[in-house]
Amino acid sequence: MLLDTITPLTGATVGVAMPVSVVFSNPVATSARANVENHLKISTSVPTTGAWHWFSSTRVDFRPQTYWKPGTKVSIDANLTNVPNGNGRYGTHSYHHGFTIGADNETLVNAKTHTMKVLHDGAVIKTYPIDAGSPTWPSWDGTMAVIDKSAKVRMTSCSVGISCDKKSPDYYDLTLPWDVHLTNSGTYIHYSTGDPQPGHSVGSHGCVHLSLADAKWYYNFVKQGDPVTISGTPRGKAPGDNGYADYNLSWSQWLKDSGAGQITTATA
Repeated sequence: MLLDTITPLTGATVGVAMPVSVVFSNPVATSARANVENHLKISTSVPTTGAWHWFSSTRVDFRPQTYWKPGTKVSIDANLTNVPNGNGRYGTHSYHHGFTIGADNETLVNAKTHTMKVLHDGAVIKTYPIDAGSPTWPSWDGTMAVIDKSAKVRMTSCSVGISCDKKSPDYYDLTLPWDVHLTNSGTYIHYSTGDPQPGHSVGSHGCVHLSLADAKWYYNFVKQGDPVTISGTPRGKAPGDNGYADYNLSWSQWLKDSGAGQITTATA
């Protein structure tokens, strides 16, 4: 039993909504999950109440009940040598990751009023005009932690299951700048050449559009794990495993798929 990934990377500074996400190379049986969790040791500089949650047989995330406290140092020691996965496999390695929770930067997007507020330590520092998804292709609601960001991304309607027909009005194939990634299904906050002056319409296919200058500022400001909360759309909340939308689950929902249940982290 090996790990494919532990996120975030060692040495990273991330936002207050960033989970620890562990992906295994092989399925972990339900009967083995509590024991596996007990070997995924989380320690923090500030005692933190949290829990692991299994999104699937190969992915388990740890998040605090509420957002991390800024400045918290977090360590995960995955002591998996000889730990069984319940399906005939055993761990052969141990892993260590350490990262830091950075500043409390949060983003609130209101699709109905076409506005986006950027908060630092709870105070609004920027308010921007935006356009969100259309009635046909609405944006996700709920809170999504930033997955990553890229200065340029090629975005195609075919890659996200909208249309592969070049004659369709919904077809697009564009490379666009200042892209902040919110879901695995293709939601970004970014600039669009097709919507250069947002703040008045619902013209996107689910992304959030900013002007070019606003998109560049936001790209430079935001970091992995910063929470982005979108409201006012008819789509409903993004599934928790569609990227890092872990906080779209209530605490009771989160604990339902935890093997070992709620814990308070040891201090490092």
